Amino acid sequence: MKYGFHAEAEREYIEAITYYREIDSKLATAFISEIEHGIRAIQRNPLTWRIIGNDVRRYLVHRFPFGIYYTLEENFITIWAVMHLHRKQGYWKSRHQPPS
Repeated sequence: MKYGFHAEAEREYIEAITYYREIDSKLATAFISEIEHGIRAIQRNPLTWRIIGNDVRRYLVHRFPFGIYYTLEENFITIWAVMHLHRKQGYWKSRHQPPS
């Protein structure tokens, strides 16, 4: 199943990679690996993770305090946020406008 990032979600993903790379390149590589693992798991079974509101689901990343927030529309997954879980909850919700 194909997927895509909302522009802001992609930006925060890149910022997180940059942050971990400044600490240790191996840590950044591990972070990328965990996010990619999460995206593949979502692609295989997109309905597995619970809905947290307005059809948005959250996959909790292993080893890192991040969640991947996404929706499934027909055969496409939109990633709305790659969010650090200690950040203000719901800051990304204005990105996702549920269908009327």
